[in-house]
Amino acid sequence: MLLNHLATGECVANLHTGVGNCRTMTGALLLILQAVIYFVTMAAVFRSRHQFGIGIFVCVLGVMHFLETYLAAVFFVQLPFGLISPGSTVMFSGKLMIFLLLYIKEDAETVRQPIYGLLVGNCLMVVLALILRLYSSVAELPGYRPNLTFLDDMGILMIWGTALLFFDSIALILIYEKLGQRIANTLLKRIFLSAAIVLTFDQLMFFIGLHLVSGVPISALYGGWIAKMAAAALYSALLVGYLRYVETNKPTLAGPEPLLQVFDRLTFRHRYEDLLQKTGKDMLTGTSDRGQFEAVAQSLIDQALADRKPVSLLMIDIDHFKNINDQHGHVTGDNVLKDVARSLGSSLRSGDRLFRYGGEEFVAICHDLDRADAATLAERLRANVEATTFVEPGVRATVSIGVTTADAGPVSTEQMIRDADARLYSAKRLGRNRVESAPVA
Repeated sequence: MLLNHLATGECVANLHTGVGNCRTMTGALLLILQAVIYFVTMAAVFRSRHQFGIGIFVCVLGVMHFLETYLAAVFFVQLPFGLISPGSTVMFSGKLMIFLLLYIKEDAETVRQPIYGLLVGNCLMVVLALILRLYSSVAELPGYRPNLTFLDDMGILMIWGTALLFFDSIALILIYEKLGQRIANTLLKRIFLSAAIVLTFDQLMFFIGLHLVSGVPISALYGGWIAKMAAAALYSALLVGYLRYVETNKPTLAGPEPLLQVFDRLTFRHRYEDLLQKTGKDMLTGTSDRGQFEAVAQSLIDQALADRKPVSLLMIDIDHFKNINDQHGHVTGDNVLKDVARSLGSSLRSGDRLFRYGGEEFVAICHDLDRADAATLAERLRANVEATTFVEPGVRATVSIGVTTADAGPVSTEQMIRDADARLYSAKRLGRNRVESAPVA
């Protein structure tokens, strides 16, 4: 009898455990199902932007925003590691990843439009809800009673959530770009790490507002964080799959400043080139760019002359570059630029600086070279370019070089550029593929 009772108790316990495990598995599967449906639907709407315009995509985001905030505030499911809200885990995390997709395939100027729209719309909702209190008599319909307190709470959470979305989106873009330059060596790792960092910050900040407004317990903080990390992994995989198999065309990839200006820095379609220019690199050739030249050239010249050492500036131009573009196409022209830059860079000394000045022109600044030594170096550069085996079969290229040297200061960058440019055009008039030098006038 006792054994039967114990066996029955064990069976009941096992049954409860099984039911609990089943409910946990069901809850997790439903979250995954919602995430997949959310991403597939939003990606399909996003994909159709070329046919129907971006407005449909923005409207869908706006419609989902209220439901997302409502569920994040009042609808939670219990999983073994804490309380989980589908609104926060599935919808907000998904929306943030969709914004990253929008940035990758479009630009930051497009990303900020729906964010600003959501923020203005939420503020407008709160203002209009406050005005509702001014009505002297409100009719109560059978079975219905207006709940303005609920509307107030939702308005506060929606404004708070949208403000966080603004910060999150900026941070996500910046971290995504920085990881691409420094740490993450795969697209999946780059997207996941960016999302994980931002969603960790968001979970903490939104929970503070949620706890103050709705009294949500602490289990929603760590439970939501674990779920958001899983969501980051799932959405990252889905996003990479979309970029690799659906939209396969690759996008064209200083001191602190006010946060509101970050989107302005990351705007327009050449965002990646802009970021590279901020680091002083030319995207195509890998040399320092014109902006970097203008930032450091004068100080390089002044430093050399202050050390009582000569400084030389070499203006280098690819001969007949327009003909290369016209005859072989701009892709071949780009490859020639890269090959010439590689040849020049390998021929300069370790302390020399090479810049892409513009188009097919390069500038080199060389310390501790008098006029004769600078001319010798320039001749070596010219000969090495002429001997270069270019990537494009059958294509040859040469360079003309103008050299100027300063032995004493003060000398301006503009003056050295002007003198070197005059020597360059002299080399071109004399038949190209040659070096002409002169001291600073």
